[in-house]
Amino acid sequence: MGHREDLLEGAKRCLLEKGFVRTTARDIVKESKTNLASIGYHYGSKDVLLAQAYVALVEGASETFDGTERAQSGTAPGSLDRFHEVFSNVIATMGGPKSMWRLSMEIVAMGDQMPELRDHLRTAQIEGARGFVPMVLGGEESDVTDEDLETIGRFYMTLMTGIIAQWVFDPEHAPTADQMTKALRRIMEAAKDAG
Repeated sequence: MGHREDLLEGAKRCLLEKGFVRTTARDIVKESKTNLASIGYHYGSKDVLLAQAYVALVEGASETFDGTERAQSGTAPGSLDRFHEVFSNVIATMGGPKSMWRLSMEIVAMGDQMPELRDHLRTAQIEGARGFVPMVLGGEESDVTDEDLETIGRFYMTLMTGIIAQWVFDPEHAPTADQMTKALRRIMEAAKDAG
C-alpha cells in the first residue's frame, strides 16, 4: 500500500476510535505511519480525508445489505419481505460501541462546525439515497430516476437516519426490522382502506 491508502486506512481506524471532532491530523499520521505532508498532498485536508474514510466505512458496511446477497435472497423486489430483509441487514450493522453509524450523529450535531466535511458527505448521502432504491425495489442503481431519488431514496434515507439516531441514543428500544415491517404493513393497509 502507498501513503494514500495507508492514510485512508489509518483515518478509518481513527474515526471508529475517536470520531470526527477528536481525530487530529497527528492521530492519522501516527496510525497510518505516514507524515503530515501526505495528508495535504493526497487529500488536500484532514476533513476531506476523514470524509472519504467515512464513505469507505459506509460502503464496506453496505456490502452486507447490498449487491450479491440481494440477488440471491429470493425476496421479491418491492415486497415487504424485501423491505424487512434490507432493514434487518441495516440494523445488524448498528450494534457495538465502535459502530460507524454514531459518526453520522456526530455530523448531524457538529455539521455546522465542519463545513468542508459536511459538504463532502452531502454528496455521499445523495448517492446513498440512490443506492437504497434498487436495494428495496430491485433494478439497477443506474436506472434510478431523479424523481425516484428525491422521493423513494430520500424516504429510505430518512428511515435509516431515524434508526441510526435511535440506536445511538437508546439501542435497547430501537426498532427492529420486524417492528418496522409491521408498521409499514399497517400504514399500507390504512392507506388502502382510506381509498
